[in-house]
Amino acid sequence: MSPVETPKARPPLSVGARVDTVLGRFTMYRLVLLVLAVLAVYSMVLDALGWLAFGIPEMLAHLGLCLGLTYASNRGLAALFRVRPHTESSLITGLLLYFLFWPSFGPLDVAGVALACVLASASKYALAWRGRHIFNPAAAGAFITGLTGLNIATWWAATPAMLWLLVPGALLVLYRTRKLLMATVFLLVAAAIITAELLEAGMSVGMALWQSFAQRPLLFFVGFMLTEPLTLPPRRWQQLALAGVVGVVFAVPYNFGFLANSPEAALLLGNLLAFLAGQRGRVTLRLAGTRRLTPSTTEFSFEPSRKVRFVPGQYMELDLPQVKADRKGRRRMFSLTGSPDERLVRFGVRTAGPVSAAKKVLLGLQPGDKVTATSVGGDFVLPRDPRKPVLLVAAGIGITPYLSHVSSGSLRERDAVLLLLARSADEVAYAEELRTAGIPVLVYTADGSAPPPDLAIASWDRGRLDGEALRTLVPDIAKREVFISGSPASVASLRRAARQAGAKRVQVDSFSGY
Repeated sequence: MSPVETPKARPPLSVGARVDTVLGRFTMYRLVLLVLAVLAVYSMVLDALGWLAFGIPEMLAHLGLCLGLTYASNRGLAALFRVRPHTESSLITGLLLYFLFWPSFGPLDVAGVALACVLASASKYALAWRGRHIFNPAAAGAFITGLTGLNIATWWAATPAMLWLLVPGALLVLYRTRKLLMATVFLLVAAAIITAELLEAGMSVGMALWQSFAQRPLLFFVGFMLTEPLTLPPRRWQQLALAGVVGVVFAVPYNFGFLANSPEAALLLGNLLAFLAGQRGRVTLRLAGTRRLTPSTTEFSFEPSRKVRFVPGQYMELDLPQVKADRKGRRRMFSLTGSPDERLVRFGVRTAGPVSAAKKVLLGLQPGDKVTATSVGGDFVLPRDPRKPVLLVAAGIGITPYLSHVSSGSLRERDAVLLLLARSADEVAYAEELRTAGIPVLVYTADGSAPPPDLAIASWDRGRLDGEALRTLVPDIAKREVFISGSPASVASLRRAARQAGAKRVQVDSFSGY
């Protein structure tokens, strides 16, 4: 979703907005793949410098085995189950296994790694529900291989020398996926337990903390595995609770014979809990029709194979295997615009040129064609208490997260004001729905053109919408919880303006563009 840009609504980009814009060019999967690839190259540089002691031939062979076997086994199993393989996913799994198992030419070690690669790919199909894998594939492959005794995961990425790139790489991924808070909860819980154990063993506080973060796989685990989107529950509070539980299981020593404390065991337990809490399994969506909203936006309506459970304001991730390879991969997230009570699933998408590969696929669909939905998630939802007043601010197609509330009629029960920013009057999407929303709707057009009939004009003739403008348009903004949706640049500017206007609590939803 790429919202309409609103030139007068933003000052020069802040550092955060610039970072969001750059990272928004990559899907989470592509970013993780790139970061892991850089770390793999870095590990070989460290070995060449003598900071690691595996040997370059062993590392190259190990990397080739992990990538080759996960790729080949994934394609073979996909052909067997008659589904389109997800190449990026298999390569990520291969890179994770590269960092989990010790590079070696030992026959049993190699056999164990090969088994882990095949089992990781197989887990996506055998340990799955309605086409959605339940467990992190790399963790599943490592755990089952450990039970056979052929090889065990050593998580050698937890090496002090790796921290120089591991820390910024993990932070980059966590920032892109908005999982920094979840990671913090896990790290605090796990590090506290490990540090207390080491202090009891006689270590100093400094040494105990160093051991916890530099020689235990906390950072690699939380940056690249615990936060995998498909194995997380949909809501933030559920994710934070999961992080705490996994942190305890990760750090507390235990041994039940065949089952002993290990990072992969902790992650698999977390995956199971997340599966029980979320949208279970993939959903097949059949295109029912399309509707032109504005010259630059289109709504797509799909009939799901089974009812989709979601809360207004959440998004759905689509898997578009027809998309040709690009830096964004084949998975895209779109806000759900229909009511949770409707049978059809709807998405509003900006389809102005230049049209991306994903949008070309969507625009090329014919009624009856199918796509797959992989997950539902997001926390851009209104307060549970309908008595809390809210201000909803949308930049262009950023209106879509609010449409589910409009479609369900839930806004009629709230003290809500909606402010929509658009380039021009003909770029106001969902005008008919907004007329019947049952709340005040203010429309600000960048070119000064009058909004569609029955929608109020948000008049401001002093340039961009800053704090003074918002305070003028919504005098009681200080008592309202503010929600802002749009491009990273628009969101950054409007959030700053909302703070200047006196807003105490601001929730945001940035659309990076697909």
